[in-house]
Amino acid sequence: MSTAPVLAGVHHLKLPVSDLDRSLAWYATRLGYRKEQDWFDDGVRTGIGMTHPAGGPGLALRLDPERARSSAGFDFFAIGVPDETAIRALAGRLTALGEQHAGVHLATFGWILPLLHDPDGHEVRFYTTEHHTDSTSVPEVHDAVRTAARGEAARAHPDQGTG
Repeated sequence: MSTAPVLAGVHHLKLPVSDLDRSLAWYATRLGYRKEQDWFDDGVRTGIGMTHPAGGPGLALRLDPERARSSAGFDFFAIGVPDETAIRALAGRLTALGEQHAGVHLATFGWILPLLHDPDGHEVRFYTTEHHTDSTSVPEVHDAVRTAARGEAARAHPDQGTG
């Protein structure tokens, strides 16, 4: 019997942003988020709570320009996408909207879509929840990028060894 406490996944994610309306518009148009609530402190709007109509995690934006600047480039979280088909469709949507990203790649267990950046420069990553590898059979991961590149090469040319 486990002594671990009962948990129920991620309740919501929160990001510091420099402009609430700009970030709301970006998350709405790029990822389909919808505003659920506004938060005010002393009469000043300081936050927005958003929901996703198709299973994405709740997302909160907190007005905090200094933290937003200092955390630009960091990937606070990765949003789950069901499978390879869905992540490729997401990549196509983002490309059609003019967003730069690194495309879909084989990752250690599933597929990854990295290097999408929101208006404050936070990296928003996506991983499939569907795995192509049994995660219990990989006890350690060394140089994930190089390992994934070898896996992609092996899938593209199955007749050649991964050497």
